Amino acid sequence: MTTYLLVPGFWLGASAWDAVAADLRARGHEATAVELGHAPGDTAESHVSDVLDVLAAPAAPAGAPGPVVLVGHSGAGPVCVAAAERARDRIARLVLVDTGPLPDGVAQIDFTPPEAQAATRATLAAHGALPMPPRAELDAAGSSTAGIPDPLFDEVRARSLAEPAGVVLTGVRRGETDETLPKTVVACSFTPGDIRPLIDAGVPGFAELGGPDWSFVSLPTGHWPMLSEPGRLAELLAAGT
Repeated sequence: MTTYLLVPGFWLGASAWDAVAADLRARGHEATAVELGHAPGDTAESHVSDVLDVLAAPAAPAGAPGPVVLVGHSGAGPVCVAAAERARDRIARLVLVDTGPLPDGVAQIDFTPPEAQAATRATLAAHGALPMPPRAELDAAGSSTAGIPDPLFDEVRARSLAEPAGVVLTGVRRGETDETLPKTVVACSFTPGDIRPLIDAGVPGFAELGGPDWSFVSLPTGHWPMLSEPGRLAELLAAGT
């Protein structure tokens, strides 16, 4: 039996992982989804603390007796990388779903084009948080919603959680990288070949993916595979991706 700790990305609550968690449990594993904070004062670093708190709880996650497989989607990728580095003894494997690490202190917004940054900052200035965009805007921004049935997407967006400004504008504090920890990127809306030139060029946030501790597996679908292909994602996780 393996224990999985599932961390949702931007705008999603823990329930986004329900189908994947149910599939993993049906295969004889334990699965717990983390509910990240969405209070006005929350930051990327407080999201790391949310994950670390679950890992540090006496019976968490799900009463796991040993290290867990930590799985982070999208905006939770850098959060999970930092948590894995700072709680290495609790992590057996790190899996990033359609996402990757970011350098120490680098914010999510820094990895978007200037015009997108300006639009995001305007929204944050007006509302103090970043609500989940409509489907067409997500697709246009590269966060493909392919494979998600319309009623499910509408339900997810209706339950979505606006990201506090601090989560969008701040980065996480990295720990010490351990090359003995196996790390995998599940590539959904891009292919491993898409990022190889970025790795080879040493682009921050990509360069470290060329290390011997990183591997890649493809799951061709949109950016949200826990919604579009939960069974296939669970199968990959259970197979030791």
